[in-house]
Amino acid sequence: MCSHSQSPDVSDIFVCTRCGFCCQGETTVSLNEQDQTRMLECLGLTREEVERRFWRITGSEVQMQVRDGHCIFYEPNLGCTVHEGRPWRCRQWPLHPSILSDESNFLSISESCPGLKTAMGYAAFCRILQNILDSTKPPDQGA
Repeated sequence: MCSHSQSPDVSDIFVCTRCGFCCQGETTVSLNEQDQTRMLECLGLTREEVERRFWRITGSEVQMQVRDGHCIFYEPNLGCTVHEGRPWRCRQWPLHPSILSDESNFLSISESCPGLKTAMGYAAFCRILQNILDSTKPPDQGA
């Protein structure tokens, strides 16, 4: 692991443009307990109202609903309307660990994400990403 005089920052390799490409699709991410709590706090609504208006619950699985091919919280002119309360998987994207193992993943993700800073090249990008991943702990996902 490389040592740096200062900790790497996500903004060194990525700045979200809120283009919404990552918010598209017919499915969305699952919400763990921490995600649910963070989202409830951000929205300032009761759990019952959020469940009814925004979440899809199947058994014990809680996900955000999808509307018109986008996450329910995506608005074309605003981006993510729950950005501060978004789930950890959304917070992680597009800095997915698969980038480190295969340059084609890096190229594919960078084609769909204008916020990735790719000018530094794959090797430099991976060094910074690895340092970021090493310095952050994944959320407790429970059993």
